[in-house]
Parts: sequence; structure tokens; C-alpha cells
Amino acid sequence: MGTQSDIKLIDENGLRLDGRSAGDLRPIRIEAGVLERADGSAMIEWGGNKIIVAVYGPREAYPKHNQDINRAIVKARYNMAAFSVDERKRPGPDRRSIEISKVLSEALSAAIMVEQFPRAQIDVFIEVLQADAGTRIAGLTASSVAIADAGIPMRDFVTGCTAGKVDGKVVLDLSKEEDNFGQADLPVAALPKSGKIVLMQMDGDLSVEEFETATSMIMNAIPRINEIQRNALSSRVKVEGGGGE
Repeated sequence: MGTQSDIKLIDENGLRLDGRSAGDLRPIRIEAGVLERADGSAMIEWGGNKIIVAVYGPREAYPKHNQDINRAIVKARYNMAAFSVDERKRPGPDRRSIEISKVLSEALSAAIMVEQFPRAQIDVFIEVLQADAGTRIAGLTASSVAIADAGIPMRDFVTGCTAGKVDGKVVLDLSKEEDNFGQADLPVAALPKSGKIVLMQMDGDLSVEEFETATSMIMNAIPRINEIQRNALSSRVKVEGGGGE
């Protein structure tokens, strides 16, 4: 988290810089099937984030010594384009991208029925075209739509959101300014049907009470975000089927 100087992120009426109240989400739009050459794909616009996901597989894992005889290997590759942030990012993977790729791979593995595809590999490419805070959660949320679009069987979607502390107040779905100058950031992802947590990280400090408030706000938001995921797939099916009711 950054160091807040003279920036006031929440006004005297409890409203944030973008006019939202503490429990409001930024606008979210998801579209499935955006890439013809991928087995499955999705695009998400979440606040100012613009992220595209491509899925390939299941296919035989290569090299063969990487194969697991009992399950498929899920390899998520998270990358921020050089032009995705205000100050041009150096191209190629860095330590942050490698770490995020690992935790996203583990989160997706918990949802995919990997036991149905021994010795196979599922590749998930997450490309951040424009970053505006919460990119790992937005990319993960879009990834499960892309995986479903590829027809890969899943136990459930992976759906996530962030919460954090800004000006001493717990708020949902941090914006870029809130992420940079707030006191804490808590990204969480879960399987909506069971409520099982598949990703949880924290940057900054929250009291026990603040942590419980933040997680409660996230878990209450997850069904709303999951509905957007499901609608994206439903729209995809309608388009392919001719769009009739």
C-alpha cells in the first residue's frame, strides 16, 4: 500500500472519490468467446481494468516429465502489458507476475475437475491490457468464464472481489487511488455454491473486526459478480444458438 499524503479518499458524507458508498462495486462487464483461435476465452472490464483471457486444453502435458498420472496440471500465466500502467512496465515476467500466476493456478485447480484429465495440461493466459487495481481478482473471475467457455468441466465458478481500509474505513472493491493510498487491501476468491475460499491474500493491516467486516462484504458481493459471470455465458449460448428465447 502507498503512503497517503493530503489525498482525502472518503468525504464527509461517506462517499468515495468515484461517488460510490463503502459497499458498492465498480461497473463490471464480462464477455465470453472473444477469441476465435482459443479453446475458450473471455474479456472483462471491471472499473478501469481491461483484461482478456485465453484458455487452451486440456491437451497432453509437455514435456512428459511434467505430467501427473492422476490429474491435469493447470498453468495460469498472468501478465501485465507494458502499456497497462501509467509508467511503462518493463516487458516480460517479473517476481510479482510469477507469484500471481502461481496463486491463480492453484485457485483455478480447486474449481476444475482436474481428475478427469490425467497427464493433461490446461493453459490459462491472462493478459492485463489496462490496470486499475484488483487485476488478479478480475483476471481470475474472467478466467473461470473462459474455462467454462472452453467446455472444461468445473465444480463451480471461481469468483472474487477485494476489500480494504481507506481513510480508516472498510470499503469494497478498491479503486486505483484507494489501492495506492489506503491502509490495507484484501483480495479474496471463492467457489460461490459452497463458499469455499480458494484465494486470500492481504497487504497492509486490519484488525480482527475490520478483517471480518471486509470478508463479509466480499462474500456478500460474490453472488452478484457470479450472476454477471453466468449471464456472460448465457449470452454466448444465445448468440451461437441464434439469440431466440
